[in-house]
Amino acid sequence: MRFAINHITAPKLSLEQFFAAARLLDLTEVEIRNDLPDVVGSVRPGAVKAAAEKAGVTIISINALYPFNVWSGDLPKRAVTLADYAAASGAKALVMCPLNDGTKVGFDDLVAALKAMKPILAERHLTGFVEPLGFPVSSLRTKKEALRAIDAAAGGDVYKLVHDTFHHHLAGETEFFADRTGLVHISGVADPAVAVADMLDAHRVLIDGGDRLENIVQIRALNAAGYKGPYSFEPFAEEIHDLVDPVSAVKESIAHINAAV
Repeated sequence: MRFAINHITAPKLSLEQFFAAARLLDLTEVEIRNDLPDVVGSVRPGAVKAAAEKAGVTIISINALYPFNVWSGDLPKRAVTLADYAAASGAKALVMCPLNDGTKVGFDDLVAALKAMKPILAERHLTGFVEPLGFPVSSLRTKKEALRAIDAAAGGDVYKLVHDTFHHHLAGETEFFADRTGLVHISGVADPAVAVADMLDAHRVLIDGGDRLENIVQIRALNAAGYKGPYSFEPFAEEIHDLVDPVSAVKESIAHINAAV
């Protein structure tokens, strides 16, 4: 399997420390963020590119343009700024997340946003990774709906899906779109007390034997359908962020997944 790691796995590490941690895990693909930690807002893109080249890692994406499906206000300007940063830092793609506050966003608005974002990405040779969020309050919950919009926007040459195992489970999706998927985010939920409808980012840990999201089933299905892209660790739980030795914890999770798959 092809593993990668998102900086939110160990947000207390500096950019250089994070890249070094990836290499200690024998990983060469990483994701950086503009929230936790806010690399985009605190490190010049040229410095990010130089650090990545020095460490021998590829930045597969920046998380995230939000809310990409509401193309109004300052979003168009922020989209250009983030795309410029991605290109200058050597990142290959932007993760694009939908509005997630209970407000509905119409299908036509979703398509319009994808159409507007398409040339911004294309001109900078970037891929747009569209990531549906499975939360009940999300304005775009399923990959099926995302694909319908991407095709309506004639965006198949620019956009690919993010299959997030957490959001796939929350949305109750059963379909896999391996041929349209460019990135898979993986995390587990082990808390036996929380109902699926109540699961939040704060419950997302590294995948182990107590996982309730059927990560192994999902990974097997994606592999069987021909997915060859990266599986990127993206745990949000503070208990993971506070680990003294995140490298060893991720190494254990990789071993668990490899043995189970």
